[in-house]
Amino acid sequence: QVQLVESGGGLVQPGGSLRLSCAASGFTFRSYAMRWYRQAPGKERELVAHITSVGNPTNYADSVKGRFTVSRDNAKRTVYLQMNSLKPEDTAVYYCKIPGLSHWGQGTQVTVSS
Repeated sequence: QVQLVESGGGLVQPGGSLRLSCAASGFTFRSYAMRWYRQAPGKERELVAHITSVGNPTNYADSVKGRFTVSRDNAKRTVYLQMNSLKPEDTAVYYCKIPGLSHWGQGTQVTVSS
């Protein structure tokens, strides 16, 4: 069955960087676009980044444009989210997802705080 396992979260100071990974299994990864979402406490889950099956084009939420970069390695069945210049408002649980399917991973917590 479809499995999505996010990792790489943690506690980082403002201005710092993190790289999230999402390992996928149970489907033909190279055939699907992938997305990163996040959900902050008390807020709706929001779309952060989108990447096509071949790696471009990519799209980003305005709030992360210029700071976050989504990429993928189809041979490793993994999608990444490089997050730079992190801000406290980036604090959230981050999830990867296959557009159009209902499967979610367990998420990875990102906390940006001094």
